[in-house]
Amino acid sequence: MRIEKLYPMTSARLMVIDVAATLQAAALTLSNPGIGLAVVSKENGKAAGVLSKSDLIRHLADHEPTASIEALMSRNIISCSPADELQAAWRVMVENRIQNMPVLGADAKPLGVLDIRDALKVLFEQEQLQEHMLANYIAGIGY
Repeated sequence: MRIEKLYPMTSARLMVIDVAATLQAAALTLSNPGIGLAVVSKENGKAAGVLSKSDLIRHLADHEPTASIEALMSRNIISCSPADELQAAWRVMVENRIQNMPVLGADAKPLGVLDIRDALKVLFEQEQLQEHMLANYIAGIGY
């Protein structure tokens, strides 16, 4: 299954903040339920980095209230595209120990955020369907 088929899920999790936004704006964005990652964009709308809840919490623990979003964000963006296979994207997330991965389109435009729980749910449902079809085939019911 390609990630583009999960567009309703990934687009619902997309939160984009400007690189010049305040820490308060970032905290407000990340305080929404189900949102674990914000894509940081520049004026042209391209992704410049990502800011996770963990990044923000680490920053607050260091007591630097004047730091900018640009100083806090991760510039090394581990992302996927809509054409990528879900299982491959899930493997990348596991290998890099990340819970959320931005879905970037052409020219690094943010399209959504893939949450590892959503990916696991869909992969599990696919496996259940295949198991059901195989059981029906073996039982002679057809598929």
